[in-house]
Amino acid sequence: MKVAFFDTKPYDQQIFEAMNKEYNLEFTFYESRLTARSVLLAKGFDVVCVFVRDEVTKIVIDQLAEYGVKMIALRCAGYNNIDFAALNNRLKVVNVPAYSPYAVAEFTVGMMLTLNRKIHKAYNRTRDMNFSLNGLLGFDMHNKTVGIIGTGKIAKVLIQILKGFGCQVIAYDIVEDEKSAASLGYQYTTLDELYKKSDIISLHCPLTKETEYLINEDTISKMKDGVMIINTGRGKLIHTIDLIEALKEKKVGSAGLDVYEEEEEYFYEDYSERVITDDVLTRLLGFPNVLITSHQAFFTKDALLNITTTTLDSINQLKNNKTLINEITLKCDTTGCSVKNTNS
Repeated sequence: MKVAFFDTKPYDQQIFEAMNKEYNLEFTFYESRLTARSVLLAKGFDVVCVFVRDEVTKIVIDQLAEYGVKMIALRCAGYNNIDFAALNNRLKVVNVPAYSPYAVAEFTVGMMLTLNRKIHKAYNRTRDMNFSLNGLLGFDMHNKTVGIIGTGKIAKVLIQILKGFGCQVIAYDIVEDEKSAASLGYQYTTLDELYKKSDIISLHCPLTKETEYLINEDTISKMKDGVMIINTGRGKLIHTIDLIEALKEKKVGSAGLDVYEEEEEYFYEDYSERVITDDVLTRLLGFPNVLITSHQAFFTKDALLNITTTTLDSINQLKNNKTLINEITLKCDTTGCSVKNTNS
């Protein structure tokens, strides 16, 4: 079984090769992303392993099918970069639905605390021998209301952490888990009520047609003045231009963004000696109350190990003609089509 890995970094190759001793697969690693230009590199392989920035469009899928590729293995949870309508059952698709909810949840809280207590600003100040407290005033997390949009595995871990701080937690999800709400001590509410009541809003829903630009000029107008917004989900959950305007008007007090809607060109790359031509990203980076990280919330040793193991298990299941536990399929009925993970 020959596997082509796209958009890889040294840490990807290191951990996959180390774990491959148990699977005996044949790997080739490419630094380039999978796109219409680079798809030729997939010729002769049984599986292509892709990440969040790879562009699995209809053109790419058609070429993969022509080359005899049997499966697309996502080494991530999200799959909005795949054109499922173009697959037409020609290739299998698997993902990693849960690699470490703790990694993302803990990082989310870290962003909240950093923005609230201005830890990033204090760090830079003291390195310049400036020990003033001016401009570093924060607030107690205790008894503040945190609104969680999307209550999957990551959100539930986050809620447990926030309850430990003594936060009041309200949530919104199209499918309410009342059993978890009762056991963890949070309440479901409408989106409008969540916007109205929350001191902090954290996004943990998938990117779909319904959630694209969920945070926009209209929804921001319903929020508390000075609200903190955290996004460790998907970049296009937030309309960035509208967020910038709200930051300028001080409607939004602070924002923590581990993702950005146009991140593909920049995130995971070193631009320290290059010019960033994205004026919107540059504008965001100029706000002292905006914390931007490069899609790293998942990035722990534990998560990488789980990603690697789950991905290799899926490839091994294909190799041995077994049921693909984490297969993603397009399901259609009279109401339309939706993408489903068989293990969800």
